[in-house]
Amino acid sequence: MTKPLVAIVGRPNVGKSTFFNKICGRRISIVDDTPGVTRDRIYADAEWCGKVFRVVDTGGIDEKSEDIFQNEIRKQVDIAIDLADVIVFLVDGKDGLTPVDQEVAHILRRTKKRVILVVNKLDNFEVEKSYDFYSLGFGEPYVISCEQSKGLGEVLDAIVSSFEKIEDSADKDSIKIAIVGRPNVGKSSLTNKILGFVRTVVSDVMGTTRDAIETDFVYSKQKYTLIDTAGLRRQRSYDKKSIEGYSVLRSMDAIERADVVLVVFDAQEGVTEQDVRIAGYVHEKGKPSVIVMNKWDLVKKDSHTINDFENKLKTDLAFMSYFKSVYVSAITGQRLNNVIETAKLVFDNSSKKIATGKLNELLGEAILSNEPPYRNGKRLKINYITQSSTNPPTFLLFCNDASLMHFSYLRYLENRFRSAIDFSGTPIKFITRSKGDKE
Repeated sequence: MTKPLVAIVGRPNVGKSTFFNKICGRRISIVDDTPGVTRDRIYADAEWCGKVFRVVDTGGIDEKSEDIFQNEIRKQVDIAIDLADVIVFLVDGKDGLTPVDQEVAHILRRTKKRVILVVNKLDNFEVEKSYDFYSLGFGEPYVISCEQSKGLGEVLDAIVSSFEKIEDSADKDSIKIAIVGRPNVGKSSLTNKILGFVRTVVSDVMGTTRDAIETDFVYSKQKYTLIDTAGLRRQRSYDKKSIEGYSVLRSMDAIERADVVLVVFDAQEGVTEQDVRIAGYVHEKGKPSVIVMNKWDLVKKDSHTINDFENKLKTDLAFMSYFKSVYVSAITGQRLNNVIETAKLVFDNSSKKIATGKLNELLGEAILSNEPPYRNGKRLKINYITQSSTNPPTFLLFCNDASLMHFSYLRYLENRFRSAIDFSGTPIKFITRSKGDKE
């Protein structure tokens, strides 16, 4: 399931990065009294009352600042606001209401997003110092002290309560498919051919698509949302503060939001290092995926060509041996129906919920065939297995001592389960729990 995104926005030096670090539970953003320290958007996961969400820290907005990076900061803040489900507008209670706060409020009022106004740096909870901020038009402000961790719980309650409205308004029936790949592999051409009309600009010039463009369509009575993205280059190949840099961040966000990811390769050029890197990122995010070998019409073929390509993929993508591949041409439309049908297949596999009885039966058979190993003179004993979630399928293994589990045995278990259940196209996860561990 897609995690809601919370953006922290405000003028420089109001404590955004401190707030970010506090609610994420660890020091991630640089904290400094110098305005403009945070320039790039920084993501992390947070959890409150069982709700997991993503948080993005942004640079301070100050239109009149002489900081040479202010224009770039404003661009990345605009992207964060555009992508966010909820916005935390942070102000400084010690300084009081400033003209820059009013400028930021004007920007946020133009959005249709939920804005939570938070007054920071009131260490003694001097609520009267928050009264001027009512004039910003975002309702009652929340008074906090990030440094002393006061009032954060109330803010987090307000954040997660907003998620229910987001979930209610979302089209849960639509499967989101992100199309990703390095530049010029034919992602936009593939999008247009699937949709049957020209929705995105198609060009042979690298970097034509800068934004992640979404289009809804229906195929075989199933609703889909297709997300075309900018080409993903190696990080050293672009300036993070350039327009292209922001486009890459949008592409990463599209992967995060997607239910299925189409990873497009150029069949003419074969599998490149960057192709493998992009597929690896999708794998790490736990997303079901389809490897789309595009421009297949331009490849010289014999009776062994497709097998040679598959063997190459098996070698280069050994870390995701579950991959599903299709060989298509976005120009001619060759085998294009296989793309959406395979995307639906891997989504269904990722959504599978397996009965606990069947899981434990498979576990018992696996243990009989290959007993868990000894470590430090003690044998691992697996007592029970249950499925905790889907997308991707995640399983809890309850053991006598989780520290005895070796990655090679987990890999063995994964292979056994995959041989019995069709999990093709999706990663699956095993989490070990020792006896007595809390859920």
